Amino acid sequence: MIADYLAEHNFRVTTAGSGQEMVRALDRQPVDLVILDLQLANEDGLELLRDLRAHSALPIIILSGHRRDEADRVIGLEFGADDYLTKPVSLRELLARIRAALRRMERTPQDSSADKRTRYRFAGWELSLRTRRLTSPGGDLIPLTKGEFNLLTVFLKAPQRVLSREQLLTASRLHDQEVFDRSIDVQILRLRRKLEANPTQPRLIRTERGSGYIFAAPVETF
Repeated sequence: MIADYLAEHNFRVTTAGSGQEMVRALDRQPVDLVILDLQLANEDGLELLRDLRAHSALPIIILSGHRRDEADRVIGLEFGADDYLTKPVSLRELLARIRAALRRMERTPQDSSADKRTRYRFAGWELSLRTRRLTSPGGDLIPLTKGEFNLLTVFLKAPQRVLSREQLLTASRLHDQEVFDRSIDVQILRLRRKLEANPTQPRLIRTERGSGYIFAAPVETF
């Protein structure tokens, strides 16, 4: 039903009944957005979401038949989804959410022709905006969720400046319509675990009590 409706509105739609089918579809042809149903027969939809987000920056919209509490929505968003809808879903609303997600993707920093910077280097680390890859000082590739990537990019664009939670939420577009102050703290905790030698005593992303956060290291762009 969803595939037919979107095809009527000039979208090319490929359906997949399993995680393996999804991987094959992504390998065969370019894809602009994924709609992921969490209720799968023999697979965990959240695990598919986690794996997909670890290797791709594609916009992902979750569909779920669960009607529990707001924690379900938060978990999906924290795992890297761009939007979350509960079934039964309005097809017109789904279409509007898809178009909004694609517009946001078009405005991401790495797609901006006005900004010629494609890589950031700091404390031995390197972040590529073009490939969305974070490389450690030892040369290892560190996977980032979309939220982590957006937040780190905001920090690297404004190094050694105190940024409030509100500024970080707005600039990183975390959760878009479902914005929670605590989401910034969660993303920063995750970034620290990936970047800091000792996350309990961070040297890169520091807390400025009562003000927000600061990225303390010098940043080189090229």
